[in-house]
Amino acid sequence: MEKKNHNRIKAVLAEKNVSSKDLAKQLNKTESTVSRWCTNDVQPSIPVLSQIAEILDVDVRELLVKTKG
Repeated sequence: MEKKNHNRIKAVLAEKNVSSKDLAKQLNKTESTVSRWCTNDVQPSIPVLSQIAEILDVDVRELLVKTKG
């Protein structure tokens, strides 16, 4: 079964030149947790997604994959 991408966290981290290690530290999460979000193995909760958007200074919608045209 093909894994679907539900978030763009990895792409936005790259755009903002922020490492997953730095994000993990700021969120008080493990690097492994952030890595799993970046690979879309698991998804962060809505409150955590909001924190990520704040840290990266983006609208939370930029962290989500567009699903409709």
